[in-house]
Amino acid sequence: MKTRIKINANGSIRVEGDFEIVDAEGNEFNLNGRTAVALCRCNLSKNRPFCDGAHKGEFECPSIAFELPAPKA
Repeated sequence: MKTRIKINANGSIRVEGDFEIVDAEGNEFNLNGRTAVALCRCNLSKNRPFCDGAHKGEFECPSIAFELPAPKA
């Protein structure tokens, strides 16, 4: 399954598909077979990098798709 990343308005980043998540040292998080997770975007979760819903009513950041400029050579 192709990886899909969805930026939820006023909420988490949802990752679905075939992926792995590693920490800054390259150690892989054990996702116990999950093919979808929500990542924290507000920095309020006590379960970072995963979302625990702490953002509800405390975080406002709409996300609308746009086109990035071409990469620099």
